[in-house]
Amino acid sequence: MELETIRQYAMSLPQVTEEPHFKLTSFRVHGKIFATITADQRHVHIFADEEDRERALVLEPASYEKLWWGSKVMGLKAHYRQADPELLLELIRQSWRRKAPKKLLTIFDRDSPPANFQAME
Repeated sequence: MELETIRQYAMSLPQVTEEPHFKLTSFRVHGKIFATITADQRHVHIFADEEDRERALVLEPASYEKLWWGSKVMGLKAHYRQADPELLLELIRQSWRRKAPKKLLTIFDRDSPPANFQAME
């Protein structure tokens, strides 16, 4: 998967902004970061919950590792070029859902956008 596809997908989610965050590029919903791209553009950090994190680590141990923030695990570090695209985009969507306001989720769920993202390549 290409980094531009990840960027397009993240930006296709409602009310997302792309902003700098120290040396990273961050994707935010209502100011809350749900994913970042590392400065070297080799990894995507996804702020996944424990259930999503553990599932990804079991399904694709070569593509994901725990994202440590000090002594806490905050999500996943994704080696996006080798990760299964469907799982990667699902993890990003779930991270967005965890950070989005409930009112926005109600609208998002009502409008039922497709789960799979077809990026122009």
